[in-house]
Amino acid sequence: MTLEQLRTTSLAGGVTGVTLKGQGGGFVIEIATRSGHDAFLAKARSTEPRRFGNPASALLVVRDMGIDAIRVDVTHWDPDQKDMSRSRETRSAAMRQAHKAAAYTRQLASDLEASILDPRPILSNDEVMARMDSQIGQHKAAGAKRQ
Repeated sequence: MTLEQLRTTSLAGGVTGVTLKGQGGGFVIEIATRSGHDAFLAKARSTEPRRFGNPASALLVVRDMGIDAIRVDVTHWDPDQKDMSRSRETRSAAMRQAHKAAAYTRQLASDLEASILDPRPILSNDEVMARMDSQIGQHKAAGAKRQ
């Protein structure tokens, strides 16, 4: 059952009960209906049950649906099995990395644009290397004169 289906069923009075069930390191929402068919709240584009790592997040969803009372079943909940790959710290580090990458991309685009718009003549690699060799030679000669 999707969020929209839960909302519609709840507004029509078709929900008889909701249970927040612990499964491994997370929680799922089980919905009992008047038709006798129990269902789980599913992910948006899937039939797979939507898992909540934090029961408070699940409670917010249930409350937003207009459901005021629920049952909690922690029989099969084991907090040690929580998937830490989606933790706040992991997500925060990924976001910091994404921001750094975006800043680098913006700087690179700016540098490339400035280079393209630069009115100075374009030099070949050979010309640049010849100039560098000349400058290195001048610095070496100046260093030898000081000694």
